[in-house]
Amino acid sequence: MRTIFLIGDSTVEDNKPPFRGWGWALPRYVQEDVKVRNCALSGRSSRSFREEGLFAPVEKELSAGDLLLIQFGHNDEKDDERHTDPDTTFPEELWRYCAFALERQAQPVLFTPVSRRFFVGKDSMMYTHGEYPRAIRKLAAEKNVPLVDLKKVSRELYLSLGEEKTAELFVRLKPGENPDFPEGHDDKTHFNEYGADVICRLAVKEMRGIPACAAMLKENGCGEKA
Repeated sequence: MRTIFLIGDSTVEDNKPPFRGWGWALPRYVQEDVKVRNCALSGRSSRSFREEGLFAPVEKELSAGDLLLIQFGHNDEKDDERHTDPDTTFPEELWRYCAFALERQAQPVLFTPVSRRFFVGKDSMMYTHGEYPRAIRKLAAEKNVPLVDLKKVSRELYLSLGEEKTAELFVRLKPGENPDFPEGHDDKTHFNEYGADVICRLAVKEMRGIPACAAMLKENGCGEKA
C-alpha cells in the first residue's frame, strides 16, 4: 500500500479536539489504496523532531513510491533546544529529511508553514515566521524538491475572507466552554476541525500540481478537482 507520511508541528498533527492540524483531514482526500501516516507533533522544530527520535518510525517504514510531506518553521525560531538558523541549520535539517526520502526512492515535498492569524486593520496582516519561508522556497528551488507554498495561499485566503471569517477557522473558546481554558481562548495559530479541513483543501489543491502527489489524491470531493 502506498503511504503518505507527514512530519511537522501542531499545525499539521492530528491533535485532539478542539485543536486539529491540517494533516488530520488529509485521509478524506486520498485514494482508497493510500494510507496516511501523520507523524507530526506539537511544538517540534525541524531539529528537535529529529533529535527526539520522532523521525525514526518514518525511517523504518518509508518505501519507494511513498510521499514525505515536510512542514516546519513555526518553532524553529524559538528557544535554544529547538532553534535553527534560516540561512544554515534550518535548510540543512530539511535537506536531511529530503535526502533520506530520495535515497528510499520516495518523493519529498516541502511546505512553507501555514500562516498565523494576525490582522493589522481590515485589509492587512502581519508577516510571521521571519526568514524561514524564504529559506524553504530557496532550498526547494536549489535542490529541485517540489514545494507547496502553504504560507502564501493561506495568507491569501485569510485576506480574502477578512478578519472575522478567518477567525472561524481557529480555536476560539468562551469562558467556561472548555475546562482546559476556564477563561476562554482566542488562538491565532491553531485550527479547529473546520479550519483544519479548509487548510487541508488548500494544500490538496496545490498538491495536484505535483505528479507524485496527484497520483495519490481522489479525483473529486475537494472543490476544483481537489
